[in-house]
Amino acid sequence: MCTTDKKESIIQSGSSSSDGSSEKNDGQTKLLDIKTREAKLFRLLAEVRQEKAIALASQPLNIGVVGFGRFGQFIAKAFVKHGHKVVAASRSDYTKEAAAVGASYVSLSDPEKFFDNNGNGIDVLVVAVSILSFEQTLRRFISFMENKDMLIVDVLSVKEHPRKIMLDLLPESCDILCTHPMFGPDSGKHSWRGLTFVYERVRVKGVINPDTKARDRSNSTASAISASGLYFDGEYASGIDRLERFLSIWEEEGCRMVELSCSEHDAYTANSQFITHLVGRILEAQGLVETPIDTKGFESVRTLISTTTADSFDLFYGLYKHNQNSLDTILTLRKAMDDVIGELHIRERNERFSK
Repeated sequence: MCTTDKKESIIQSGSSSSDGSSEKNDGQTKLLDIKTREAKLFRLLAEVRQEKAIALASQPLNIGVVGFGRFGQFIAKAFVKHGHKVVAASRSDYTKEAAAVGASYVSLSDPEKFFDNNGNGIDVLVVAVSILSFEQTLRRFISFMENKDMLIVDVLSVKEHPRKIMLDLLPESCDILCTHPMFGPDSGKHSWRGLTFVYERVRVKGVINPDTKARDRSNSTASAISASGLYFDGEYASGIDRLERFLSIWEEEGCRMVELSCSEHDAYTANSQFITHLVGRILEAQGLVETPIDTKGFESVRTLISTTTADSFDLFYGLYKHNQNSLDTILTLRKAMDDVIGELHIRERNERFSK
């Protein structure tokens, strides 16, 4: 290559390098501009959400509570505290108890009057009955729910069971939220702060699991709807607003909000809540009684017995029957007990033969 050719090659190389550097700088400038605009959008979104929360707070929900025992009264009191209007229904007459917490009462024998709610209708229906009576109660109300735009909420200690029942039975017009407040009138007597509230958004305006990437419609004619398309759909957005407004009650009370699938919930509670009840019932059946020389550990055992047996056997049976993981928990506990007893026998046998 001649000297002239070398010079031209060097010039072209330098020019190419300069062009690459310029393009890189342009790309960085463009990315920085995008990030700046993105940050502004995040700030704007935060401001809009705050304004929206304030606006929603000024629009009370009409909340129906079916099942007005201790727990139904317990949560209704909080709903009223946050400015919502509550109407209760139950098998027994709880007129006085409803009035005491600021709610109205309608007999369960008059579901038409209950759902009409003095012409106000019901925005959110909380079904606060036992695990064993949940399906029967829901079936009783199905005909009154047709074409009603409502959010249906369960508060059971098992989750896959009510989720399946509600998806199978409820009309498309009803949204579905599965929840488990993991506390009650005793543990939450003074405050709900720090107490766990588990929930799964099951269906909003026909969209199953609306927060997942697979936003499938329950009818097969429309599927894979984009998140942005759903968000700006007025009907869907109103459903989300109602759901969020209801969840905000628990959040504002200071609950530890845990969003969890119903199947995950049941897997966890089988080895926490159910096993606690199981051990408490077993120890009660053993007939343990107080002695003059009880240790602190034994006092804790007696506390466990009294706490678990204070709940009805129906609750215990419901935890067993309607959580598919409960039987595995029983079998694992039985095996663990056999293993521990086996260790004792092995130790005893070894000592005998070592003499």
